[in-house]
Amino acid sequence: MTDLPDSSAADVALRLENAAGAQERFQIMYSVLRDRICTLVYPPGTQLGEEALAEEFGVSRSPLRKALQILEADGLLQSQQGIGTLVTDVDLDALAQVYQLRLELNELTGRLSPATVDDALLQEFDAMNRRAAVLRAHPDRHEFARLNIDFFHVFQLLSENQPLRDHSEKLFYQTCRIWLTLIPEAALEREVKVFCGEIEEITTAVNSDDLQAAALIRRAHLSMGFKRLRKHRKVDAIA
Repeated sequence: MTDLPDSSAADVALRLENAAGAQERFQIMYSVLRDRICTLVYPPGTQLGEEALAEEFGVSRSPLRKALQILEADGLLQSQQGIGTLVTDVDLDALAQVYQLRLELNELTGRLSPATVDDALLQEFDAMNRRAAVLRAHPDRHEFARLNIDFFHVFQLLSENQPLRDHSEKLFYQTCRIWLTLIPEAALEREVKVFCGEIEEITTAVNSDDLQAAALIRRAHLSMGFKRLRKHRKVDAIA
């Protein structure tokens, strides 16, 4: 499974200190900052100061600036003259085409260089399914967001096509904050139940060695989820 970042300051500093080289240090900073943005540790509108982050990470500002530039290219940050670097807002309408592309890429997961279903892969999905069962019993907004990100990376293992995985990852991180920002508290339990059901269905398909079915299930849930997000936004607008 992808090594997802612990974004605590002490852990990040230790990982950077032990990094093998500049590229690994960049990847750590990039992943940690992206994770903080997408779990709303840095909510939309947050100003990220290079000096403060460089001090926290124990690095010079040059490699940090590279990470911030890539995050800006990803659409998660924006630079405003005279203000600095800000976390972007989440705009459902602006991301509609991103969702459309994600639908198509998810279906390709079952067809392009499908992975071999071995014990290691089955264990990854079974672990996700167990976490989903715990979340279903105790719905929590932060844990929902965390599982959403972690499950995405496990789902990525179903294809060995690296360009597909790279594009899918970039698009996923552009959209994953939507759930934290648009789901009203009253709908959280239902959304958790739906998502945990999706994980269970996909895990069953993987256990049956049917990756194309797993991809189609993922695509269907992504489509239905986007429609529910639109409804949540309309309800909030009326309220």
